[in-house]
Amino acid sequence: MNKKFANVQTELPGPKAKKLLDRRHDVVPQGVGYGVPTFVEKAKGALLQDVDGNHFIDLAGAIGCINVGHSHDTVVSALHDQVDRYIHTGFNVMMYDPYIDFAEKLATLAPGYSKKKVMFLNSGAEAVENAVKIARKYTKRQAVVSFSGGFHGRTLMTMSLTGKVRPFKYEYGPFAPEVYHAPYPYNYRRPESMNEEEYTDYLLEQVESFFISEVDPSQVAAFIMEPVQGESGFIIPSKKFVQGIYEICKQHGILFIADEIQTGFGRTGKYFGMEHYDVEPDLTAISKSMAAGLPISGVIGREEVMDSAKPGELGGTYCGSPLGCRAGLAVLEVMEKENINDRADIIGKKVMERFKNMYDRFDVIGEYRGLGAMCALELVKDRDSKEPAKELTGQVLKEAHKRGVIVLKAGVHDNVVRLLMPLVITDEQLEEALNILEESIEAVLVGVNG
Repeated sequence: MNKKFANVQTELPGPKAKKLLDRRHDVVPQGVGYGVPTFVEKAKGALLQDVDGNHFIDLAGAIGCINVGHSHDTVVSALHDQVDRYIHTGFNVMMYDPYIDFAEKLATLAPGYSKKKVMFLNSGAEAVENAVKIARKYTKRQAVVSFSGGFHGRTLMTMSLTGKVRPFKYEYGPFAPEVYHAPYPYNYRRPESMNEEEYTDYLLEQVESFFISEVDPSQVAAFIMEPVQGESGFIIPSKKFVQGIYEICKQHGILFIADEIQTGFGRTGKYFGMEHYDVEPDLTAISKSMAAGLPISGVIGREEVMDSAKPGELGGTYCGSPLGCRAGLAVLEVMEKENINDRADIIGKKVMERFKNMYDRFDVIGEYRGLGAMCALELVKDRDSKEPAKELTGQVLKEAHKRGVIVLKAGVHDNVVRLLMPLVITDEQLEEALNILEESIEAVLVGVNG
């Protein structure tokens, strides 16, 4: 294939990266993982260059943080302007207007017609923690329900909410009390005796039974749900399931928290993934692509819910930094001017069309799925047994990296190739990257089969 954008001239790691990697291993604990054994030198749009001059097409987007692309001119300009004015004063000490400007815009974009209020924090996990705090304060209840397979972070509370043991929870207990896990639909792996609608009905019945066997609904402050489960392999629930959970919450006075940390800001073709399901969350946790890579997160919620906390009960030293807020405002400007939501739909259609061709070529692809530009391939050893092909998935990623495409894995069984490309990727760049991904699968299979 004639490659225009991806160009890897050295083994990975290259000589400069190898020296940095040795230093990294000497000083950084092994628990801080990495996907590609190299170090970035420059990044622009959907393209990366490492310290050895190798060029990559980015289909990972810093695990979904770079929807408007690396170093977008609008974002960079806003940051330079803000640095020249002031860097940080602490919103809890002396306030600053970018916080208010950003909050006002997000309040108007959030799903539903209720009046919203917005607070800012530092990370996705911290946004989830504060959403839970607010839900408990408002309802005067303790219990929180998340879903099997969900991922919500790496702090004590968010680990407790997460529904995947390795590598996030193993040997890190005990976990936070009053956290429960309800069943979540995984349609590809549903019982063969059920169609999708029957499966959805069954799971909703299981949630009702859950209130008998696990926790009384009168004690539940909130359910928390990802519109699409990210870490578990881009598992997409049906609209009927999401609305069913939402109605169960309303019936019992339980708050509905949407974890939009990976699905927000255009990834699914809308500002917020929950817009696909026609529900209005009581609280929404946001982060990742909201500021093009700057560390900021937030909670958006109904006014009366957000105002349940007293002054001083919410906040933190760096929460809602001026740099993060200015970057976030720039992201929203880019999203509007460049029609990022529409672009995500276009990208998603192109990817799913190519995934269909790959599915027809390779029996190791058990399923391809996606919502907007949140697309994934699930790899299996056998389509009949659906046995996860974890090792094969790792080999495909390594081969793609060698050929100049950065891509991630996911899945409860670590057998899903997931795409989180910047949504400013050009058609040419996307086509080349997908060609390389397809070639990588073929190369690995040839190697496996001799």
